[in-house]
Amino acid sequence: MKVNFISKWDKRFLGLAEYISNWSKDPSTKVGSVITDKDRRVISFGFNGFAKNVIDSDERLNNREIKIQIILHAEENALIFSQRDLSGCSIFTWPFLPCSKCASQIIQYNIKRVVAPYNENPRWIESHNLSREIFKEAGVELIEYEEKT
Repeated sequence: MKVNFISKWDKRFLGLAEYISNWSKDPSTKVGSVITDKDRRVISFGFNGFAKNVIDSDERLNNREIKIQIILHAEENALIFSQRDLSGCSIFTWPFLPCSKCASQIIQYNIKRVVAPYNENPRWIESHNLSREIFKEAGVELIEYEEKT
């Protein structure tokens, strides 16, 4: 659901996801993700990047075909590092909602709420539309925040 108002906590966690996104070395798209429990405790976070011990050379980072094949998405990293049951948790992503592949993983981990900025990036529109569809089917609450200017 696209909304123009979210709670102060949702804004804080989106802000944290935005901050964490800047840790990514990806020169084209920096993505951050934060997972919280029902008590608003941060469980895990992630940013997009290569697996540990894989060299993040400029050659790989600037070659889209190679990069797409080996990069881990921020959501994947947050899920991998959580090391606990995520049933009922929320995930906050920046600068847009999870791709359809990450959405499927979020559903499998039983996360019940996704908060992300509303974004119409044409590169991701098909994947994001599919994410919206499967979140709805799986009963995952999706909040896309569009700040009024």
